[in-house]
Amino acid sequence: MTEAALATPAVTLSDRAAKRVTRILSKEAPGTVLRISVAGGGCSGFQYEYNLVQETPNEDDLVLAKGDATVLIDSLSLEFMGGAEIDFVDDLIGQSFQIKNPNAVASCGCGTSFAV
Repeated sequence: MTEAALATPAVTLSDRAAKRVTRILSKEAPGTVLRISVAGGGCSGFQYEYNLVQETPNEDDLVLAKGDATVLIDSLSLEFMGGAEIDFVDDLIGQSFQIKNPNAVASCGCGTSFAV
């Protein structure tokens, strides 16, 4: 991991999110992991992308592992997500992963895009 990644506050994976990731990955081929990244776009400037991938972590990836859940975050995305908590919410409006990001100064109503 790079020095910049080491200086970035930790990203955490809630127990609810870990359980959901485990459930999703159990239906995929062995070795599949969830990669979360930040990309330009969305109604607030940046958006989170969630991809199921068959890959080994890159040297500069943050690897979050809890039980059978594995989540990868690349070092560039980590700069925008430092200190965030990845959670899974199941409420009246639906089910979704939500990222509680202390770096976001604004976000859209659905929680999938944000501004820093």
